Amino acid sequence: MSGAITVVGLGSGGEDQLTLGILKKLKQAKRIYARTLDHPVFHDLTDLQLTIASFDNIYEAKSSFPEVYDAITEELIHLAAGAAAGEEIVYAVPGHPMVAEATVRLLKERCPERGIELTVLGGESFLDEAFTRLGFDPIEGFQLLDAGVIDASLFHPQLHTVIGQVYDMFTASDVKLSLMEVYPDDTLVYACHALGVEGQEQIHEVPLYELDRVEGYGNLSLIYVPRRDDEQLRRRTFSRLHEIVAILRSPEGCPWDREQTHTSIRKNLIEETYEVLETIDDDDPEHMKEELGDLLLQIMLHSQMEEELGSFNVYDVIETLNDKLIFRHPHVFGDNQAEDADEALANWEAMKLQEKKRKGQENEDTSALAGIPRDLPALMKSYKLQKKAAKVGFDWDDVSGVIAKVEEELAELKESIAEGQSPQEQMLELGDILFASVNIARFIDADPEEALSAVNRKFSRRFRYIEERLAEQGRTVHDSSLDEMEGYWQEAKQVLKDY
Repeated sequence: MSGAITVVGLGSGGEDQLTLGILKKLKQAKRIYARTLDHPVFHDLTDLQLTIASFDNIYEAKSSFPEVYDAITEELIHLAAGAAAGEEIVYAVPGHPMVAEATVRLLKERCPERGIELTVLGGESFLDEAFTRLGFDPIEGFQLLDAGVIDASLFHPQLHTVIGQVYDMFTASDVKLSLMEVYPDDTLVYACHALGVEGQEQIHEVPLYELDRVEGYGNLSLIYVPRRDDEQLRRRTFSRLHEIVAILRSPEGCPWDREQTHTSIRKNLIEETYEVLETIDDDDPEHMKEELGDLLLQIMLHSQMEEELGSFNVYDVIETLNDKLIFRHPHVFGDNQAEDADEALANWEAMKLQEKKRKGQENEDTSALAGIPRDLPALMKSYKLQKKAAKVGFDWDDVSGVIAKVEEELAELKESIAEGQSPQEQMLELGDILFASVNIARFIDADPEEALSAVNRKFSRRFRYIEERLAEQGRTVHDSSLDEMEGYWQEAKQVLKDY
């Protein structure tokens, strides 16, 4: 070893929070290097005439906390490496060195590889004062979070939550906004300053929406959110959904849910998918929220059935999806580049092929048409078949050739009908027309499924208009003539302005 650093914790407040061992170490040190002098203990120890150098100047010189912590770490290692034989560098940090102290984490990573001996001595952390002053027992369930990297997904309402590193009102505002994604706006929370420091301690109980209006945030500030067993809060969590579905499928659950199998609810998955699509077409966010939930339920039920068999659970499904998304987006999570959507899609397809090779699936089906789901709706499936064929050059030169093909297929259908061919033969001729029409959609960059859906909606609106106009006269479509309905149809085209 070419040097030594001893890290000591200064406690959460004044000299009364110092341990005797650390006070002794401070008195013996030739020079103390403090991360910051902005700590109450240094005011209390002025009569000891300690020789202290601080890194406060680095805070002023750097533009971000990671840069500050990196610079302090490197400076300490440099000092230790250049120290005289047997000389110890004493590095003093607020609180406990192993609680929310990034520089100590970096020292633990770098000192061994740089030949520096590192010793860490404890100290009272701000958590000790939080447990005492706020009056909660961490054994009930507790989490400590960093305000600088806060995220709503980290919050668990059933745990006591302490959020440290709340340096200013801007940070408090970020914390508030994240908390409000999980907790009601009027949830009572605590903004705490200088816990345990005589003459400086402040504990403010405020509704969540006022959290960033509290004054006094600084180096000794934290936010405390008491644990809650509020069922309504739990219902916003994925874990509660998983639990509810498991209960429904349990012997004590719902008889109907228990009896279901993958096969029995297969059609539900399809129906719920189309109901979601309807809300998208209607631009109806409120119903979309509900229908997406119904679709998610189908995924949860299928996953739960496999969990009961020991095959996989819904968290395995999520892990598989996350792995796939990361692997197939090397231009986002790796070193590849994608300047536009076409390049991104090319990356996706390339990674799909790599994925198959890793799984030994590259030779399962070598057809250029492989990979299209068997049970896709026919219109959508024909579109995908034609796209795959076009990729290997089996395609028309331009749309005029496709239009000519549609006209040719229409003539063949007319001939089939005129000759009285069998229903099966006529059906196949009709299929040829539809297939060729899908090719036109591809050439004009129109999704045939969306095109037909739009026309279906247009037809429904116009036909309902006919029904409404007849209803105004006390009549229905059943007691009106085709000419009357055609007249209202033309009127609907003018009034509704579909296209």
